[in-house]
This record gives sequence, structure tokens and C-alpha cells, in this order.
Amino acid sequence: MAKQKRVGILSAGGDCPGINAAIRGVGKTAIVSHNMEVIGISSGFSGLIHNDFEILTEEALSGILTLGGTILGTSREKPFKKTGMPGADKPKLIKKHYREMGLDCIVCIGGNGTQKTAAMLAEEGLNVIGIPKTIDNDVFGTDFTFGFDSAVTIATEAIDRLHTTANSHKRIMVIELMGHNAGWLTLYAGLAGGGDVILIPELGYNPKTVNRYLLDRAYKKKPYSIVVVAEGLERPAEETSAAAYVAKMIEKGTKIETRTTILGYVQRGGSPSAMDRILATRFGSHAVQLIADERFGRMVINKNGQTTSMSLKDVGGKLSLVPKDHSLINKARALDICMGDQ
Repeated sequence: MAKQKRVGILSAGGDCPGINAAIRGVGKTAIVSHNMEVIGISSGFSGLIHNDFEILTEEALSGILTLGGTILGTSREKPFKKTGMPGADKPKLIKKHYREMGLDCIVCIGGNGTQKTAAMLAEEGLNVIGIPKTIDNDVFGTDFTFGFDSAVTIATEAIDRLHTTANSHKRIMVIELMGHNAGWLTLYAGLAGGGDVILIPELGYNPKTVNRYLLDRAYKKKPYSIVVVAEGLERPAEETSAAAYVAKMIEKGTKIETRTTILGYVQRGGSPSAMDRILATRFGSHAVQLIADERFGRMVINKNGQTTSMSLKDVGGKLSLVPKDHSLINKARALDICMGDQ
């Protein structure tokens, strides 16, 4: 009989809705369909460094589909970065503990940094499969990451609520959403929430364009405006937040009362949306099929509605940014939404 495969699974980087659904998708598929043993590694790559793990049974995976966060815990440990644990060779420790655990593969759930580390571990000779997650939707190679849909839903609800306050006080409201480099969340939530101005890092913006647009709305007797901005928007180094800077810029240029809301970590918490539960489950199940087929060194992706995979070598260090000619940007312009760049 063939040796029973032993699969490790970890979640690294920031938390987001759907990680537990992915853990469940990997674990249950591995146990039920492939008779594999599943090992849960604690606190991301830190658990591999410190040999901190537990066996995950089918029973332990029950009831976690709807839970936010991650039952395995997470950390931002970067084992190839030369910090902490003086004198310790973290990649060497990871390889040692990988062998001691008797692992046949590690499934790494995480965003860009996690997938870059996974690719480097694959180059070190370990069997690795990546599963992309992030609310920013900026992992290269996949159309969508899980966590994104949940964050769009949360952000859209927040924008919906701002409409009533803005209308009551006849003011401009600026809401800041997550997204250091990519404007996917701001673009989608801005459109879904009926934002009047949507500013994303990929397009940049002209303050005069934004102010002229908002003044034009006021002249047309439109009593309020909603401005949706990504946190990574370009601004002077001394400014603490994109929303604060944009609000000051608007109030100075229009003389219209302007207030800010920074949604922050609320976007990353809570139960995953139905779509994220499905996407995370599909990713987890496909990861196990890759392991069963011994197709290692790959990341599961969503491409044109299909679940497939690509080489981790082609993922690390790259970002998925909103193209300047993206169809949603063109649709926004057709709706007379100001994107700030024209």
C-alpha cells in the first residue's frame, strides 16, 4: 500500500474572512477523499520555525466554515528576512522541522508576502502549494482572492450609511478604504455604494479636477457628495492618512464642510460572505488535488471563473493592480463618477 501522505497547512500575514473556510476545504478534502493526515501549523511560518503544530481531525474542522479569522493563528514572520533570533538560520530550521514532522507538502494560505516566501521554500526543495487570500485582491495571477468579496460588502454597507449623514448635514464625506498599492476594493465598493468620487492609487488624481467636480455638483443643487479613497493614495509624507489629506484639500478648494471616515480593520473582520466561503472551499479542494497529483510549487488561482493553478515562481514579488483601462473604470466615467485623473 502507498504511504499515507501527511500535509501541513498554515495561514500567514493579515487575517481576512474565508481563511477558516480554506483550512476546512483543504482538511476535509484531504481526509475524506484522499485519506491524508492533516497537520495544522500555528502562527504562520513562525510555527514551522518553532515546531508548533497539532493534528487536525475531521471533527476539529467541523463548524469553522462561517468563522472569521483563523483557527491556526497567524503572524507576519518572514523567515528569509535577516531579523530576530540572532544566529538562527530560519529556512534551515523550517527544513529540519518539515522533515521531523514527516510532511509531504505544506499548504501556505496568505497574500503576496506569503506566496513569495512559499516560492522561496519551494526553491529550497520543500513541497509547497499556495492559496491566495487578501481583501486587497492584489495577488498576481488570480482574478480574485477570497476575503475581497467580504470586504467589498462591508465597505459598501459603510458607504450606504454615510449617504444619510452626508445628506442630512449637506456636507462632503470622505471614506478611506484599505489598499496600499491596489485600488480594487475602493473601485468595487465605490461603485456599489454610489460614490461620487473614487480615487485609486493606479490612476492618481488632480486636486483641481476633484474640487471642480464637487463644486459643479453643488451648483447643480446636489446637496452632498461621497468621496471614496484608497489608503495608498499619493500624499505628502507628513499626512497621516489619505482621507485626512483629501478632506483638507477639498474643504480648502471648495469651502464646503467635509468630514472623514477611516474604516480600518473592520474591513478584515467577521464572517466571510457566501461567495468567499465558496471560493475558499474551491481553492482548498483544488490544493489537495494538486498534492494528490504531486504537482508541487504551484499556487491555486481563479481565472475566468475557473479554478486552476500557476507556478509559484511566476507569482512572488508581483502585484495585481487595476488596469487604467479596466471596464469598471470606463463604466464609472460613463456614470459621471469622478475618478480624479481627468
